[in-house]
Amino acid sequence: MPDDTKYTKILDALQTLLEAKDIQHISVSEIARAADMGKGSLYYYFPSKEAIFEALVERDYAAPLETAKNLASRTDVSPFTRMAMIFQACRNSSAQFRSRRNTPASASAPEQAFIHQKYLTYLITELKPVLTEIIRQGIAAGEIRFERPAALAEIVLIVLAVKLDNTLVPSAPKETEDTILGLISLLEKGTENPAASLNFLRTI
Repeated sequence: MPDDTKYTKILDALQTLLEAKDIQHISVSEIARAADMGKGSLYYYFPSKEAIFEALVERDYAAPLETAKNLASRTDVSPFTRMAMIFQACRNSSAQFRSRRNTPASASAPEQAFIHQKYLTYLITELKPVLTEIIRQGIAAGEIRFERPAALAEIVLIVLAVKLDNTLVPSAPKETEDTILGLISLLEKGTENPAASLNFLRTI
């Protein structure tokens, strides 16, 4: 039976090592030493360094994803309000992740981009079915008029995740705001909502 404490120690070890070194320069042996266990013991929990990193990504976004899943059943709340709440939770998690790596020994730009790409891919993949369900509920309630809920969910996720993360395509605050306003305008027109009715999404 796997020991949850040791599993957590392995993730904590990699997270600490990432504050000072690029992931490609971190070995499984280093992670094992930082977790105070043998390399063989570590392989009992994870088959590779990549698997440890993927588990770390999942842990970092566990809270916002749980929030998203809970909101999917809140049909008493507007679908757009639920979307805003989900993205705010994800934005907070991204900010916490960036703050942990904001040190003098932090990773290079390519390394940062690689790690953030992993985070964004995971986030978009996991949130798409949840957001699709919320949009379907909005369509059923007559609040949203759109024929392709899954496509709409993916478009919104990609634009907001990339712009709000602001790492893969760095932008000045004004540029980010303009993009968000453009997305809101498209959402209003595409879902047949009145102009400026979704401006509260700017708060995310």
